[in-house]
Amino acid sequence: MKILVCISKSPDTTSKIAFTDGNAKFDENGVQYIVNPYDEWYALVRGLELKEANGGSVSIITVGRAADDAVIRKALAIGADEAIRIDADPTDAYFVAMQISEYAKSNGFDLVLTGKETINYNGSQVAGMIAEGMDLPFISLASKLDINGTTATLETEIVGGVQVVEAELPIVVSCAKGMAEQRIPNMRGIMAARTKPLNVIPAAEVDTLTSFESYSLPDAKSECKMIDPENMDELVELLHNEAKVI
Repeated sequence: MKILVCISKSPDTTSKIAFTDGNAKFDENGVQYIVNPYDEWYALVRGLELKEANGGSVSIITVGRAADDAVIRKALAIGADEAIRIDADPTDAYFVAMQISEYAKSNGFDLVLTGKETINYNGSQVAGMIAEGMDLPFISLASKLDINGTTATLETEIVGGVQVVEAELPIVVSCAKGMAEQRIPNMRGIMAARTKPLNVIPAAEVDTLTSFESYSLPDAKSECKMIDPENMDELVELLHNEAKVI
């Protein structure tokens, strides 16, 4: 079974976020990038588990530049067999999805996995667009995935319960919490990642459909007011007149 896992980079949650060019561009100076946790913890680890149970290979793919190779190597250290980097700036979700789908269509993958979204944009768009580009079934936000022969059985959470679906491979799946547990790369994996194939391929001719006009930081948190637990009247007054929640 050939498995393709889509990964992207995200700023480490401890990085200071700032913008340049009149708030029109994200300032990358001093930003430490990591593998997007949802891609790593859910999609990649579950792909590796399926490979270990059923045989086959796991490839990872990203759209990015040479500066992203260090992040890709981190994903290789977890256990993927090879990496593919499509040499282009990931300008928007459609552009990224079409680049990946073009590659996947011509390389016969049985299963394409993504995380549910990235922690920096939270768009949850790419996986569905990949499925559309490949003309394949798409299961979103799956929390469980098992493979039996050429049949995939998946679980997704819905309002009031869990939905179980079956689909014939090949399919595209976005992976949510519950799909797998995080793996920490060991020293052997880190050393092996240095020599694993990282194939750089040119980008396909794909239009960019959206652009970012401006960014802004959220409003600063207001000062915390401490209320004496015995002073219920003051608490009620503040909730009613200032917070306006009662």
